[in-house]
Amino acid sequence: MLPDKAAMITLGKIIGVFGLQGWVKVYSYTAQQDDILRHKHWYLRQDNSWSETKVLAGKRHGKGLVAQLEQVADRDAALALNGVVIAVPRTDLPELSADEYYWADLIGLSVVTVENQSLGQIDYLFETGANDVMVVRGERERWLPWIMGDVVKSVDIAKGVITVDWDADF
Repeated sequence: MLPDKAAMITLGKIIGVFGLQGWVKVYSYTAQQDDILRHKHWYLRQDNSWSETKVLAGKRHGKGLVAQLEQVADRDAALALNGVVIAVPRTDLPELSADEYYWADLIGLSVVTVENQSLGQIDYLFETGANDVMVVRGERERWLPWIMGDVVKSVDIAKGVITVDWDADF
């Protein structure tokens, strides 16, 4: 039985093929790039539906990762998976401490200033060398650094609100 969509956490995506034996190139969203390979079963989203697949092998290759998946025996089968999202059930992930969050839980939350002025909602997050950045879309797009305590003052997942110390005119 497949988990429901809300119970799935996206860990990466398939970005290409590797060789002729059905291996795929993987882009990992995990904090440590190869953490995605620790999961022996992935759920792949194609055509708005999930299918489970077994990860037979995986390794670093250059600056990226490659993986061999069950029932993907040749290059054509691997090509058919290009762009497919990789996820696992939330229950397969470790519990987080009180001040840690999965990005999937932050996307869509409202962002307000300490003066209670709405900036919009988190559209997505990305990582830089210095810190993570949240892209907030409201009347315009803003890029805010994810710096707990300095910029990000509080996160209330239950209420769906992140409070930031940020000038709304910036």
